[in-house]
Amino acid sequence: MITSADNPPWPLDVPITNLEAAGLSHPSVVRMKLFTLDERLVLRAAGSLMPQDAGRVTEALAELLGIASWSRRDG
Repeated sequence: MITSADNPPWPLDVPITNLEAAGLSHPSVVRMKLFTLDERLVLRAAGSLMPQDAGRVTEALAELLGIASWSRRDG
């Protein structure tokens, strides 16, 4: 999930460095909090993470799940 960077930190929070590309106006972090959401509740896409931010999120998720080198697997 994405939340304000002003909230108290959680382990594995990943700061979003390119707010404009992500469609965000305030400092934000990706938080490792998994949940489901019915797609009918999603009104629009605000933006997307740039590769550097997306890579750091992938690394944090791999750490959370205990998967070594997930983002660097070549197959």
